[in-house]
Amino acid sequence: MRVVNRLFWAGILTVAFLSVSLAQTKQTSKATLNQVKTANGLLAGITEKSGIQAFKGIPFAAPPVGDLRWREPQPVKNWSGVRSAKQFGPRAMQLPIFGDMNFRSDGVSEDCLYLNVWTPAKTGKERLPVLVYFYGGGFVAGDGSEPRYDGERMAQRGMVAITVNYRLGVFGFMAHPELTKESPHQASGNYGLLDQSAALQWVKKNIAAFGGDPNKVTIAGESAGSYSVSAQMASPLSKNLIAGAIGESGSLLSLRPTSTLAEVENNGVSFATSLGANSLAALRAMPAQQLLEASGKPGVPRFSVTVDGYFFPKAPNEIFAAGEQAHVPLLAGWNSEESGYQSIVGQEAPTPENYTKAVQKLYPEQAGEILKLYPATTEEEVIQAATALGSDRFIGYSTWKWIDMHAQTGGKPVYRYFYLRPRPEMTPEMGNAVAGLAGGVIKNPDAATKKAPPARGASHSAEIEYAMGNLATNKVYAWKPEDYKVSEIMQTYFANFIKTGNPNGKNLPNWPALTAGKAAPVMHIDVNTRLETDKTRERYLLLEKIPAK
Repeated sequence: MRVVNRLFWAGILTVAFLSVSLAQTKQTSKATLNQVKTANGLLAGITEKSGIQAFKGIPFAAPPVGDLRWREPQPVKNWSGVRSAKQFGPRAMQLPIFGDMNFRSDGVSEDCLYLNVWTPAKTGKERLPVLVYFYGGGFVAGDGSEPRYDGERMAQRGMVAITVNYRLGVFGFMAHPELTKESPHQASGNYGLLDQSAALQWVKKNIAAFGGDPNKVTIAGESAGSYSVSAQMASPLSKNLIAGAIGESGSLLSLRPTSTLAEVENNGVSFATSLGANSLAALRAMPAQQLLEASGKPGVPRFSVTVDGYFFPKAPNEIFAAGEQAHVPLLAGWNSEESGYQSIVGQEAPTPENYTKAVQKLYPEQAGEILKLYPATTEEEVIQAATALGSDRFIGYSTWKWIDMHAQTGGKPVYRYFYLRPRPEMTPEMGNAVAGLAGGVIKNPDAATKKAPPARGASHSAEIEYAMGNLATNKVYAWKPEDYKVSEIMQTYFANFIKTGNPNGKNLPNWPALTAGKAAPVMHIDVNTRLETDKTRERYLLLEKIPAK
């Protein structure tokens, strides 16, 4: 009897043990990377509601403060123990310039070189494709914590998504003869671009621990972020660190040549003189806030990207013309209303007469040719033509040139899009709030409460939330089912491209790559997404013949 009892209880214990083991196995299969070992130390992240693991505020370079202000990014010091990666780091020094920016970062600081990682990986052995996204903001504003760039939705598509901070404005792009002299590369400026390159080097070294494939990194960005993508493709420091590129509105291959080092150095000297700083040491001793506010005063030239001889051995357009850029697939395009018609006709009524006068003023010698390629005989046509011309002058040409040049010399497929979906109306709460604010500052408060006219096209930066799957993070607009449809299409194209170098996939309109010598196929992304043949090439060929002013 005792033997039977022993056998009975042994059986019960065995079943219980197996049940616990199965439960543990099941739990392990759902486990996430709650800790990751990087080259500098251990990190502890957080699990988002979706199950995606997020690691925020990871340092990828030493704080660029004190003697490291205006130096290329330096290595991170190792840390002991487990570093918390549950909050975004500080954003780069910047003034409140753009009203559409919404930050989740830990304040503003020179100590800003942090990146954020979202991963669906359960182990460090999965080798998932990687997206590295650079924010826009004219190289004077922006941050990797902005909800519109959040990587969680992209990570849910089966990739590791990353946003990167980089230095801005006077801290990111000032050049000076003393800086050039002290540099081991005899170069200065472009610190923001060097920050991005350092982040890509960090990704190459560390991303496998997060389940990413260091050999399958696609870089992407919008506006200044898109300019940055073209820059990283062109630079010998970065071109071997990337496998693909996505550009949303803009590149360095613009109508204006990239500034020379001497030009930007002169701007730096003038800026220092205006502050009474007679040496580099005096500039480095100044509080960051003082420098920031001084750089934002009217009349102070903006510090720009420069052909420094190091990050750029020669001008970006020359690098692309020679085929010396990264030979990777490129997906790029721009929006239908990058600039409004007012950028051409000003405050005048959009009549054919006013439009003609404006074009004649802008292009005294080529007005006839411009009006032929941007024709208008009615007010509605003026709005369309002036919007197209303003958009091309602002950012359309540079994006086109990048696409066209890379298709000729890059040796890899190039996919071009044109984004047309306007944002919907604001939510009633936001509309009332805006009307209330407007009523306090304009002479006719009643006018502020009237509904604004519906958007005619997709304005600059309008596509970001759609492309990244982040419509729900933007509470300003009353998103409709059609908006989510457009977002699903655009995000799927982007995700496919990041994974394979080709945007095509099931249930999507076929998107062919450009073919040399043939009219360019352009994917028009809208509620009715469809492929069309480009009919605008002559515009850009004309614009690039006209000397930039």
